[in-house]
Amino acid sequence: MVAINLPLNTTEIRCQEKSRGGLSYEVILAEPAPNVAVPKRPVTPGKNVSVEEIEQKLKAAEERRISLEAKKMADISNKLAKVEEATRKKDEITNEFITQTKEQLESKMELHVEKREAIISDMKEKLKIHAQEIEKTRETLEQQKANEQKAIEEKLKIAQSLRDENIKKMLNRLKEHERRAEIVRQNKAQAQDLDGQQSAIASSG
Repeated sequence: MVAINLPLNTTEIRCQEKSRGGLSYEVILAEPAPNVAVPKRPVTPGKNVSVEEIEQKLKAAEERRISLEAKKMADISNKLAKVEEATRKKDEITNEFITQTKEQLESKMELHVEKREAIISDMKEKLKIHAQEIEKTRETLEQQKANEQKAIEEKLKIAQSLRDENIKKMLNRLKEHERRAEIVRQNKAQAQDLDGQQSAIASSG
């Protein structure tokens, strides 16, 4: 708490900081002290002071007191105005700082979000290209597999055909061999019959 004492002990200003960034002021105006003796000029010997002169002097003293108090009030008002202006400027600076900080944070957040979205978009594009390459590779492998399967089937067909042809040729050769063997057997049998007949004729002669 800060107390400001003004002259004549008639006015007191008390300044107390209530909260951060806020000030509270208490102005106490002292009441005129009762039975205050008004200084009087010494009475000039031989001169009588009239009641009217006394009243004028009292009136002038009262006017001086009122003027002095008005001046004090004006000084107090000026001081309070300066304090309020300082507080207002402080609040303006604080609010401006808060606003700038908020804008900077929002700008950083927006930039962060944009970068994050760009990274995600780039990753999606790369994954898409990678998936397309995988699909293309899969299709190529499947085509190669189909071609190889077809080639194998063709080779098997050719091999089967050759095998069947060889078997057929072998069977034909075997049949030809059997036919020739049968002819040989028949010729041999005929030769034996002819020899037997000749032997029988020779014996009978």
